[in-house]
Amino acid sequence: MAQQILCHQRTRLSYKDAFGYVIPVGEASLMAWVTDEGLIGSAGFDIEALANAGVPAAIVGVSEESTLDNLDSLMDAEVKAANLPAVQRRVEIGMSGREALNRM
Repeated sequence: MAQQILCHQRTRLSYKDAFGYVIPVGEASLMAWVTDEGLIGSAGFDIEALANAGVPAAIVGVSEESTLDNLDSLMDAEVKAANLPAVQRRVEIGMSGREALNRM
């Protein structure tokens, strides 16, 4: 089995930076992009717990055109769920992860 390592990268959004993380957990990996105010992530993040702390968060998932196999794919993936703080920032189900991050 290949050794899994934590991955970290940075990207520029419309008006701010986002930081991407891949966290190996057993055979799976948790992936997320984080801004100064919120995050989008793969399934496995508890966005309602983040809502309790006032953090806008959304879960993105695969659509017919996308897969979740790297950090870039999270940006293109579709928002499947969003907590109340994210909805208050106009994050909507079906929008791209990049668009959701730009609103957080």
